[in-house]
Amino acid sequence: MKTRPTGNDRNADWMGSLCPTLTALPLKYLAVPGSHDSFSFWVDENAPVGPDQKAFVKHLAMIFRLLAKKVMKKWSMTQNLTFREQLEGGIRYFDLRVSSKPGEDGCEVYFIHGLFGHKVRDGLMDINNFLNTHRKEVVFLDFNHHYAMEEEHHRYLINMLQEVFGSKLCKINVVEDITLDYMWEKKYQVLVFYHHPSAKGCPVLWPGSKIPAPWANTTDTTKLFQFLETTLGERAKYGSFHVSQAILTPRIKTVVGGLVRGLRNYLVEKNLPIIMTWVEAQKPGENGVNIITSDFVELVDFANTVIQLNNLLLPDKAVT
Repeated sequence: MKTRPTGNDRNADWMGSLCPTLTALPLKYLAVPGSHDSFSFWVDENAPVGPDQKAFVKHLAMIFRLLAKKVMKKWSMTQNLTFREQLEGGIRYFDLRVSSKPGEDGCEVYFIHGLFGHKVRDGLMDINNFLNTHRKEVVFLDFNHHYAMEEEHHRYLINMLQEVFGSKLCKINVVEDITLDYMWEKKYQVLVFYHHPSAKGCPVLWPGSKIPAPWANTTDTTKLFQFLETTLGERAKYGSFHVSQAILTPRIKTVVGGLVRGLRNYLVEKNLPIIMTWVEAQKPGENGVNIITSDFVELVDFANTVIQLNNLLLPDKAVT
């Protein structure tokens, strides 16, 4: 499968280009493209194995060292594009997992997926720089996993979020009231969801319960589609945003079977076109899709396909 060009910025301002009918709708009803393990476009093979890994993985890494990490890299990386490239391509939801580095002095926090990635501050700065020049674009930052983090690490990260984004941070409100029109009126551009009690009481950090992202945990596309449909059918009762994770998850035997080829070559490339048939058949709205995430978002026309689903919400485009 040929990778699509990374310099594609045709969707850099897609939210600001939506018609008034759509910008007046709650964001929970719009179709929004997102990326899975959004930060994993770069991981550090020279750093220790992350605390998110099981003990036997750490043991193997100690024995086989760099060779083991090269294999881990092939299975840890779920994206090729940087934050900036993802944003320019239309991605507006970011799945973020963070960790301290055990044994490191200070409170620095890094992105993590098996191996450590960039410092979180560097990634946030990249996102903020994009928002500074695309004033009508809105992003969802979902901090859903925290590893090896004490209270001081959480305070450091929470202060960092407020320092970097400042007045762009959207205050917690009724989900149904969050429209693009509302965000533009308030000059908000960032919705941060923080799945940890440390954020309780902070008016600009939304609780994780407001953005459920049920996970199918399967390598089978049929089971994935059944799971996605079931969880979509249940979303109305939560009164929240909703993430449909249109991804397959490798099992140990999957990794062993494709040890050298890696996640992209062994699992994603052959199944992504099938997954896209499900995406193309969706409709946003009250009981429809909201945020949809994918691995390697540039391999197919993922972001544009999701964005175009919003046309189905227009009165003259509605299907019955």
